[in-house]
Amino acid sequence: MEKNTVIKYGSEDLQLFKKIIEERLEKSRHQHSALKDSLRYSNSNGTDDTSALIRGYEDAGQSSDREYAAQQMYRMDKFIHDLEAALIRIANGTYGICRKTGKLIAKGRLMQVPHTTLSIAAKKKSND
Repeated sequence: MEKNTVIKYGSEDLQLFKKIIEERLEKSRHQHSALKDSLRYSNSNGTDDTSALIRGYEDAGQSSDREYAAQQMYRMDKFIHDLEAALIRIANGTYGICRKTGKLIAKGRLMQVPHTTLSIAAKKKSND
């Protein structure tokens, strides 16, 4: 075997990873849509007929809820983007190869974090 030969996952493993990624994408897109709807319709329980003091507390709570939902939406956007990028890596034959070491990422890690581009060793090294 040549030194520069990169070991890759076979088509059976890639199909399994693709299925996992597609399932997570579908679930994530559904959650993203629900978050978007919650932001869009968060004012449906108005406080127009409530005293000013209580309305202030309710409005502050709604603002906090909206900020949390917006943060969740941002994280979900990134997660969806990362999953879509993993599908592209499957299509172009680079999926499962650590971008730091060039070695195969453990199958167990990819089963848990299918969008990862780093092996555990590389991830630990980057956290040091």
